[in-house]
Amino acid sequence: MKNFFLVFLLFFLNLIQSQNLHKHVNPFIGTDGHGHTYPGATVPFGMVQLSPDTRIDGSWDGCSGYHYSDKTIYGFSHTHLNGTGVSDYGDIMLMPTMGEPLFDNKIYSSTFSHQNEKASVGFYSVKLDKHNIDVRLTTSTRVGFHEYTFNQNGSANIILDLNHRDKLLEGEVRIIDQKRIWVKRRSEAWAKDQYVFALIEFDKPLEISKVKSNGEKGRRFTGTELAISFSKQVKKGEKINIKVTLSPTGFEGAENNSSEIKHWDFEKVKKEAEQLWNKQLSKIEVTESDKNKLAIFYTALYHTMVQPNIAQDIDGKYRGRDNKIHVAEGFDYYSVFSLWDTFRAAHPLYTLIDKKRTADFINTFLKQYEQGGRLPVWELASNETDCMIGYHSVSVMADAMAKGITGFDYEKAFAAAKHSAMLDHLGLDAYKKQGFISMDDEHESVSKTLEYAYDDWCIAQMALLLNKKEDFEYFMKRSQNWKNIFDWNTGFMRPKKNGGWDKPFDPREINNNYTEGNSWQYSFFVPQDIPGMIEAYGGNDKFEAKLDEMFNSESKTTGREQVDVTGLIGQYAHGNEPSHHMAYLYNYIGKPEKTTEKVHYILNNFYKNSPDGLIGNEDCGQMSAWYVLSSMGIYAVTPGEVSWSTSIPFYDKIKVNFESKQTKIITKNSEEIDLVYFDEDSDDEVVAIVGMLESDIKKIIPVPVIQAESKSFKDKMMVEIKSRNSNDEIFYAIYTEENKSKMVEVSLIYKQPIEISKTSEIIAFSKNKENQSNVISATFFKKPNNYTIDIKSKYNPQYHAGGNDGLLDGINGTTNWRKGDWQGYQSQDFEAVVDLQNAKELSNFSATFLQDQRSWILMPTKVEYYSSSDNVNFTLITSIANDIDPKKDENTIKDFNFTSSKPINTRYIKVKAYNLGKLPEWHLGFPFDGDAFIFIDEITIK
Repeated sequence: MKNFFLVFLLFFLNLIQSQNLHKHVNPFIGTDGHGHTYPGATVPFGMVQLSPDTRIDGSWDGCSGYHYSDKTIYGFSHTHLNGTGVSDYGDIMLMPTMGEPLFDNKIYSSTFSHQNEKASVGFYSVKLDKHNIDVRLTTSTRVGFHEYTFNQNGSANIILDLNHRDKLLEGEVRIIDQKRIWVKRRSEAWAKDQYVFALIEFDKPLEISKVKSNGEKGRRFTGTELAISFSKQVKKGEKINIKVTLSPTGFEGAENNSSEIKHWDFEKVKKEAEQLWNKQLSKIEVTESDKNKLAIFYTALYHTMVQPNIAQDIDGKYRGRDNKIHVAEGFDYYSVFSLWDTFRAAHPLYTLIDKKRTADFINTFLKQYEQGGRLPVWELASNETDCMIGYHSVSVMADAMAKGITGFDYEKAFAAAKHSAMLDHLGLDAYKKQGFISMDDEHESVSKTLEYAYDDWCIAQMALLLNKKEDFEYFMKRSQNWKNIFDWNTGFMRPKKNGGWDKPFDPREINNNYTEGNSWQYSFFVPQDIPGMIEAYGGNDKFEAKLDEMFNSESKTTGREQVDVTGLIGQYAHGNEPSHHMAYLYNYIGKPEKTTEKVHYILNNFYKNSPDGLIGNEDCGQMSAWYVLSSMGIYAVTPGEVSWSTSIPFYDKIKVNFESKQTKIITKNSEEIDLVYFDEDSDDEVVAIVGMLESDIKKIIPVPVIQAESKSFKDKMMVEIKSRNSNDEIFYAIYTEENKSKMVEVSLIYKQPIEISKTSEIIAFSKNKENQSNVISATFFKKPNNYTIDIKSKYNPQYHAGGNDGLLDGINGTTNWRKGDWQGYQSQDFEAVVDLQNAKELSNFSATFLQDQRSWILMPTKVEYYSSSDNVNFTLITSIANDIDPKKDENTIKDFNFTSSKPINTRYIKVKAYNLGKLPEWHLGFPFDGDAFIFIDEITIK
């Protein structure tokens, strides 16, 4: 009987724990350091994220609106982003104050203490020190609920400031009566044209006490400067409750959505939010006695479920990518898709525990394709931000199709995926033509080539399931394009420039050839062909040695300071997504113990139950999804495959409750659980078919490498062409000014280095008995003169433009400076002396500069030209002032050109450009005490 009682007690306690999983969530995890999370109230995938704003400067660590190190609250707004690297949202901000209402946020803001601050799922509270006001917040899906307690007598104010955080394009406030107002906020930040409509309801009448508006006034206030204060005399301890209902479509939508909360019972709303979270969190039940570990796990699971966000009204209406109002039929429409991050782990997690929602996400993608012209890349509030790279919607769709998730149109998904892959933007035109992207074609060329190749494999898997043989073969061939940027000599994925490897090369260097990383962090991104990658490295032993070298290297990068690259283990960077699959690669060479060792080290050391508990940006659930899956002992190294890579589970027992009501239990020693095909239903037959057909795909021949000393030369230069395999034949042709109008056949067989003495384009491909490579080309320019240059300043090593001669080679850079054609100088003026070799009659002097103020690149304040006969004594020729507005957003090129009325006889010309210096107060780099860059490309003297 005693034993029975103990068993019953344990069962009862376990039941209670599963029913109150929300108590383990600590919303403060990630609010400090670089986690970029927010602590406020939200429900699973809700439209409203009601949270305090402590940062309004657009700074990187203030992307969510809140940072734990801050001591001032500016207000409480209803939309927030979870862990992004770019700032936006903060819509419909309210702030309670007392006394005379003022619209200066430095005055209406208040200090606060973490001792008087609490957060749990669906709930946030804080005491505002300035006027001793207690704030409590909770929410439903579309309605935010505020409770303000005023702890002293006097005039209480509710300030609505529509100029909060981002740029207000159009504001409108309509006064319905003393308890109800309509609000429209159209704004610009990361999302360039965002619409939010709101119905604000007070539980007691309030009077308008102050208005700031540069538009229409009366009962309807409009403008781009808009704030209103609503006031009431209160007694000590009196409360004012407020409900704010959001809609993306209009006032009618907000009115309908307000039916989610028809009462004024704060505790009831809070309890309902907790119940929603319990239901969602109970999809994975962990048995663990360590409360900190439970907090880490369930907060991680929580962070995967606060976005994407429902973006439709309760009647199904939503604002489409065409900015028109549509109705979602048979699915729910969502927003906030950080796909470059979340395709890796968050979306695979959803395929396990949220199949219906996965189908809804994909239906949202397809509607955005129909209404916006293409699949989302990084969609936010019905805007395409085009942030990050790849077309990773296809990964999400292919993964769902491979796992048999229904509820969306497979044929339409394939058509949309193929459309994304056949566009000619963002380097895709070059990628399709030559099988890789070069620095000359597009910035971040290595990362884009690799990620396009993976996405192409995903499209091939979709084609296979739909029995589209030609499409399958075409995209499988493209999925091998990673081989064209793999340097078999160094064992790294390297950038190419003008047909050859870019030099100098440092695998630790973070530069514009990679996306938020370096070569170490991208040289293992071939998830679609891991056996092929291992073979390219020289087999299992050499691949293992390369992985070991990465994890054991010095944890130091070179080149650009990249704040995203954190959580370093050697050159592995857990704080950023490109590294997330790497620990699992040991599984593919028969070393699972190394996978488990690395995975458990990361689980133990990079996730903590504290505000700084995340080692990098949360990135809309990806950082946390890695933790959830890895602690379960599974990870999706290759989304689009049914199988999972495995490690030893981190917890003693994990129970997964599927939507189908089936369950699976994982234990550290469980042998009966099939972790390779971890799902309710696994389709081994499909996997076998994929393997059979992929083996029939011809392996591509990597393109040859055209290598020379530089892109330009004075008299003559030798050019070499090399192929990956020594047995391949190399065919080539040379185009010069004399034959460029003719179609010269690529028929010459390369035997030895080629000498060129004219500006020449060399075209080449490799061939063996079975196949031939893509055709590539390289152009080498004969310099227009024999001038030399002595640069007195020191350019940033990342922005070298090919060295000193890059300023005199006659090759002009474009507005896309990330392609590497510009020289960059920071914290210094530019000064150089051009030697014409002998005295000449000169009348024209020019130097070309670029501005991209968002990247801290600004025009020089002025450019001066000097002449000299002895390179010692210089005479000023002219000084040209800059006339480009430093606030101009568009990338701009300016030629500081001067033509003399009388020829000047001289041998040496000095060019001096004056740096703007410290970034001005209006600039986003000002809080970082940043220094401006000068970018120069070409100096022309004639």
